[in-house]
Amino acid sequence: MKALHIGISGWRYVPWRGDFYPEGLRQKDELRYASRAFDSIELNGSFYALQTPERYRRWAADTPAGFVFSVKAPRYITHIKRLRDAEEGVANFFASGPLELGEKLGPILWQLPPSLKYDADTLEAFLALLPRSAGAALTLAKSAASRTPERWPSAVGRRPLRHAMEVRHASFACAAFAQQLRRHGVALVFADAPRKWPYGEDLTAMDFVYLRLHGDQQLYASGYGDTALERWSQRIGRWQRGLQPADAKLFDTSTRGDRRHREVFCYFDNDIKVRAPYDASRLMALLGLELPDRQEPGQPAGDWT
Repeated sequence: MKALHIGISGWRYVPWRGDFYPEGLRQKDELRYASRAFDSIELNGSFYALQTPERYRRWAADTPAGFVFSVKAPRYITHIKRLRDAEEGVANFFASGPLELGEKLGPILWQLPPSLKYDADTLEAFLALLPRSAGAALTLAKSAASRTPERWPSAVGRRPLRHAMEVRHASFACAAFAQQLRRHGVALVFADAPRKWPYGEDLTAMDFVYLRLHGDQQLYASGYGDTALERWSQRIGRWQRGLQPADAKLFDTSTRGDRRHREVFCYFDNDIKVRAPYDASRLMALLGLELPDRQEPGQPAGDWT
C-alpha cells in the first residue's frame, strides 16, 4: 500500500494559540510542534510571496525525518499572470528555494482563481512547462533572471517532482480537462468546499492523490463530524488502492479506477474555528496512521523542545 499523509494547510494561526498550541509555546516552535502531530503540512506562505532558500532550509531542519511539505505555488503565476507567459515566474519560484526541502518536498499545489475559465491551449502550454524532476526544476531555477541564491541545492538528482491543480471555475468540470491532466500526470485536487467550486474525483496522476478539505458545511470554518470523517476514510482507502467509490463524482466518466496504488496527501483547511488540526487528528486515527513519538494536539510539547 502506498504511503498516506494527513495534515493541515499552514500552521501559523493566531486562534490556534492556547488551543491546538499549548499556552506558553514559543511562536518559533509552532512548526516543530505541528510537524510532530502530523507527518505533512501544506506550506501556503509561498502562495502570497516568494520565500528564500534560507527559510526553506530552516523549515526542513525544524521538522523530523520522514516529514513532507506540499508547497503552494505563487499566486503571481496563477492569479496575476493567469498561467500565461509563466516561464519566468515558474523559474523564479524554484529559484526561491523549495528544492532546499530535499526529500521533504512533496507535491506542488497550483490553485487557480474562481475567475479563471478553462482554456485548453493556455493550460496545455502551462502544463508542458512544469518540471517533472528536481533536476529539471533546478535547471529552470538557474535560468531565473531576478533571483540568484548564494548557493544552489546539491544532489537533487532525478527525484520525481509532482504537481496538483485545484480549480474553482465551473468550466473546468469537463472530460477534456481531466484527460489533459491525465496526459501530463498532474493530480486533480479533490477540493471539498460546500456548494462553492466544481468537484471531481478523477484519478489523473499515476502515483498520488491530493485532497483539500475546506469545511463540511461552512467554508473554512465548520468541522467534520464522525459520519463525514468515516466517509472520507473509506474513500481514501479506495483511492490508495487505485479504486473509485461507487458514487464517485467524475469529470471524465469514461475512466474510473485503474488499480494502481497511490500515495495520498490530505490537508484540512477549515482553520478559522480551530477545527483543522483536530479533524486531521481524528482522520489519522480512523485510518490507523501512527507516528513515532507523536505530539498529541493541544498537549504540552514533547521531548523535542
